[in-house]
Amino acid sequence: MTVANDSRRRNGRRTALARLGGLLALPLLSRAAAGVSPPVPAPTGCRIRFPADEGSHPAFRTEWWYVTGWLDADDGALGFQITFFRTRLDRRDRNPSRFTPGQILIAHAAISDPREGRLVHDQRVARAGFDIVAAAEGRLDVRLDRWTLRAADGGYEARIPGTAFDLELRLAPTQAPLLNGRDGYSRKGPSARSASCYYSQPHLRVEGTLRRSGRAAPVRGTAWLDHEWSSDYVEEGAVGWDWTGLNLADGGALMAFRMRAADGSTVWAGGTWRSPDGRSRVFAPDEIAWEPGRRWRSPHTGTEYPVVWRLRAGPLALDIVPLMDDQENDTRASTGTIYWEGAVRALQEGRELGRGYLELTGYWRPLVL
Repeated sequence: MTVANDSRRRNGRRTALARLGGLLALPLLSRAAAGVSPPVPAPTGCRIRFPADEGSHPAFRTEWWYVTGWLDADDGALGFQITFFRTRLDRRDRNPSRFTPGQILIAHAAISDPREGRLVHDQRVARAGFDIVAAAEGRLDVRLDRWTLRAADGGYEARIPGTAFDLELRLAPTQAPLLNGRDGYSRKGPSARSASCYYSQPHLRVEGTLRRSGRAAPVRGTAWLDHEWSSDYVEEGAVGWDWTGLNLADGGALMAFRMRAADGSTVWAGGTWRSPDGRSRVFAPDEIAWEPGRRWRSPHTGTEYPVVWRLRAGPLALDIVPLMDDQENDTRASTGTIYWEGAVRALQEGRELGRGYLELTGYWRPLVL
């Protein structure tokens, strides 16, 4: 059982993991990818039940638990993200050995601190097995060696002992889960097969400890959790997506996304808004508009990302601006891709209305030799 850390592996190992990552969950995998088992069909509806559906759904090809948020430390505000991915493989169908991987787990973690000037991140990847690397069914309990995310005391607990930083966080719900799409059934394209089961947990109250450079500091803040599972997430013709989850200052919450074609046009869009009074509204594709603004070119990869946006979601019109520009996440050692993922503010006429995260995938292109 191998756990990979991109800061401690030789080039040959990194290359092998990057190739493996091309078959895995995050960057827009091919439906014909070798080594992927025939999963259950894409959902035509989702009946999400809590807390059972907080756990793993191993019959589906891809699943992730994605925690993002803002933390207030003694020396300033910073962003954080913790993600666990689960991907189903087919080798167990052909070989009954306990050593044959049926699932692969991947974990990412990152800190966005303006004083650092760039993203500080870490990653792991390993085959599932022997309760050391596992995603439990029926309850939230995901672990990749010492990296864990689990249900605890009516909320959640994350432990990330990374290379450049350690995070230990307790996340307490303050609102009911937010079902995205039709009762949790979230369309991702014109085809009904391009869909996921998807809920969010906005406005999580966060307390914990961040350790860096041998120093431990208490942190507090607000977070957002996404949990999504699917067998056919990406519509034909889509090369990436733009997504945001925003905790609004009035107690509301907004999730919005679009699936993007190679020419930058929108293949599909959607979103969910919880108003301050607790009512939810699901947006149709024509009610969501992403208008890119200022672009930033990465000095690390040369990739250009639109890091400032004008977002319209029904009656809401927001300017999305980054905490800092350099929040590019290089995950070639685990998922085989590079994307932009970072802390953002939501503004309206210059006034801050909320904070959250923005994810921009499919802008980086690997070199083909």
